[in-house]
Amino acid sequence: MVIPVHDVNPARRTPWVTYALIVANFVVFLLTPGMAGSLTGGSSLAQLCELRAFMEHWAAVPQELIHLRMPRAVPTGEVGLGPSGPGCVVGPPDYEKSPPLSVLTSMFLHGSWLHLLGNMLFLWVFGNNVEDRLGHVRYVLFYLVCGYAAGYGYALVNPASGALLMGASGAVAGVLGAYLVLYPKARVWVLVPFLFFLPLRLAAWIVLGLWFVLQAVYSYGAAVTQAGTVAYVAHVVGFLVGTVLAWPLRRGTPPPPEPSRMLWGRQARHNW
Repeated sequence: MVIPVHDVNPARRTPWVTYALIVANFVVFLLTPGMAGSLTGGSSLAQLCELRAFMEHWAAVPQELIHLRMPRAVPTGEVGLGPSGPGCVVGPPDYEKSPPLSVLTSMFLHGSWLHLLGNMLFLWVFGNNVEDRLGHVRYVLFYLVCGYAAGYGYALVNPASGALLMGASGAVAGVLGAYLVLYPKARVWVLVPFLFFLPLRLAAWIVLGLWFVLQAVYSYGAAVTQAGTVAYVAHVVGFLVGTVLAWPLRRGTPPPPEPSRMLWGRQARHNW
């Protein structure tokens, strides 16, 4: 796939909400138990158990969203010794969890640095123009609606799943869908990993259209053996909801600068 790094589509106002969302996601990640040290792989078993308990508490779980009830046993955050050796202790939850509210909190949780950086890069590149078009308040509501739709959409498809849903991916996918509807001809600088990172300038409809097709294929587990470890269905639902919500605004949207011919190779690097 390609890595977007910049779009040629200036915004009229400062995207304060997008900036705030990015900062909030980084702050939550750094405050998540045992997560800040995951880059160096220095997490101990105690930290991993504490992390599991934290995620179980604040992440969304499909079967909880559908049935509105918690499991009888959850990770407690403590380390114990069992027949197979040391491990994380599970027991009755000592807290009350609101499944609908967990969808909101899960939007700010990420499982790794790569997960966080990938989501925030897409939000940084495409979020400013969507916020500019919607306005700050409507953009917040739009972001939350897409995130909730993605979470519940995944839960409806997998009602018996006990997997933890976390990450801003569903809400960010909604932003991508809105951008595709509002600015399909905007030029986007991307890096293509081909022996080395090759810079290209492509139309947004190519970049985001291919991204959506890839997510749709992965949602059926057709292209990768580990498709089940990522909630691709949530990405697809968030993207589609974003396109539907942005569709009424497409006619009044100021067009981006007119795209010129596609640049590649040495010529693209010269203009970079």
